[in-house]
Amino acid sequence: MTTGGHDPDPYGPPAGFPPPGGYPPPPPAGYPPPPSQYGAGYPPPAPAGYVPPPDPYGVPGGYPSTPPAAWGGRPGTLGIRWGARIIDGLLVGFLGFMLAGLFNSGTSILVTGTFTGLLMFIYFVAFEVTQGRTLGKRLLGLSVRGPGGASKPTVQQSAIRNAFTVLPILPYLGGFLGVIAMIVIAVTINGSPTKQGKHDEMAGGTQVVKD
Repeated sequence: MTTGGHDPDPYGPPAGFPPPGGYPPPPPAGYPPPPSQYGAGYPPPAPAGYVPPPDPYGVPGGYPSTPPAAWGGRPGTLGIRWGARIIDGLLVGFLGFMLAGLFNSGTSILVTGTFTGLLMFIYFVAFEVTQGRTLGKRLLGLSVRGPGGASKPTVQQSAIRNAFTVLPILPYLGGFLGVIAMIVIAVTINGSPTKQGKHDEMAGGTQVVKD
């Protein structure tokens, strides 16, 4: 004990004595703290029991693999888009065969392909430009957005993204080329983080979203 008071630390060395062996002396006033062992710019680890805040996109423990579209909705996945395509194909195919039968050309591959190819193209372009979705997409809650988040694609953009539907017009090879085009589109949709296929890319960046 010092005269007129107590030692600063009753459990440490008396005032004026150096710290015991193994303990470095305190840094002088104004001396910056040593760098973090985690490197510059890296915060220390979270304390034990820390619970991270909930994911703003509703996916526990992290962000979704598919980022949401900047203009609302989530990009339509390959599965649900394929379902909408099947519904639309059945509708247009049925109408095409009926029209071919009315013209007594139901057995002609060329005429039948012309009917179905042109009808498919007209059907998709007309509904996308006026409604922003086909009947199949409406049933499954999908819509087609133009580049940059436009509510609908333009006639030119819709025509480009649906150009592959007219391939059945070509005799004999048209159906085969149509299958190849659909495979390419499906692969590029599945591999894209925004679920945009090759046809979307060629149309300037159109996108199918889940409302």
